[in-house]
Amino acid sequence: MIARLPEPPYYAVIFASRRGAADPEGYGATADAMLALAAGQPGYLGVESVRDADGFGLTVSYWTDLEAMQHWKAVRAHQAAQRLGRERWYEDYVVRIARVERAYGFARGE
Repeated sequence: MIARLPEPPYYAVIFASRRGAADPEGYGATADAMLALAAGQPGYLGVESVRDADGFGLTVSYWTDLEAMQHWKAVRAHQAAQRLGRERWYEDYVVRIARVERAYGFARGE
């Protein structure tokens, strides 16, 4: 689903990952819990996430500012999920931080 966001500027955390085959149920439950927890954090704006059949995924979370992103990074449950990701679920990942300066789009029927 495409996130509905305010006018820029805002920030994006781009999380590209490659999952292994271990513990798909635990991964799914943890991912759902983290999405719900992130949505309640100050400065959270939205998220977009996709994963293909081979395990490659992109999750982009959007934040009002760098301080909000740092606060999310420091949440204990998020840190525990990150640790589990490194220990159990991910073959590799990359996190990129970007400032969104401009955004535009198209929606049929609008």
